[in-house]
Amino acid sequence: MTGILFPDISPEIFTISLFGFSFALRWYAMGYIVGILIGWWIAVQASKRPALWRHDTPPLSREQIEDLLTWIIIGVIAGGRLGYVLFYGDGQFRENPLDILRIWDGGMSFHGGFIGVSVAVILCARRYGAALGDVANILALTATPAIFLVRIANFINAELWGRPTDLPWGVIFPGEAAQYCPDVAGLCARHPSQLYEALTEGLILGAVILFLAFRRGWLKRRWSLVAVFLIGYGVARFLVEFVRQPDAQFTSPDNPVGWAYDFGTWGLTQGQALSLPMVLAGLVLVVWTRRSS
Repeated sequence: MTGILFPDISPEIFTISLFGFSFALRWYAMGYIVGILIGWWIAVQASKRPALWRHDTPPLSREQIEDLLTWIIIGVIAGGRLGYVLFYGDGQFRENPLDILRIWDGGMSFHGGFIGVSVAVILCARRYGAALGDVANILALTATPAIFLVRIANFINAELWGRPTDLPWGVIFPGEAAQYCPDVAGLCARHPSQLYEALTEGLILGAVILFLAFRRGWLKRRWSLVAVFLIGYGVARFLVEFVRQPDAQFTSPDNPVGWAYDFGTWGLTQGQALSLPMVLAGLVLVVWTRRSS
């Protein structure tokens, strides 16, 4: 099988050793940090333009947006980790529950992080007496940069790769697991599904949301950008799952496709099953916002 050799990129940006301990800054962590900071900057720029908002009044001040950033960081970490444990853990943390805290070993769920951030937005809106739909629109406006950068970091880490492919842009990822392709002779090239997600869930969806917010005045309509985000992310993730290699706990000789929910002649991966409620919620919000306006 032909393919592109995976570039030799270290998952660590740099490592510092002090007093016998090593501290490494990884691309994965940097993706979250820079993505959240970019999102904060976008939110601040939007708050400086009162004409973008209902009644020409931003729902949060710059200081309150900074508080929201803190809440979001906590929601991402706590929700993402707990979501991974619940949705993808497959009981592996029962014997050593303290391993749940070892987030540096990897294992974060976007859907869990989304739930955690949603809780943070609800609490923040209640604290400042802001309309929940407006604060939620801020979240939708600012979420895609982190999604884009974290997916790029997934690629650099050579993780969450796709299924085997003979397409010319297939990537030959390193590691025994990535090269385990029983039906492939020689080196195994796989879909770079991380880059597909970076492009669709991050770059394209982000560009659409920014255009609607800054050029079409959608921030004046509560929940409008949330609906776009839910539908856009849910559809993109659902489609990418067709070429994304599912987690090992969902695959077996009897289930090589990795369906988490088997309906006989067809099934759903865990990622698809978690994305469908997002799309449904987005469609409900579209109908509700149209009636409200």
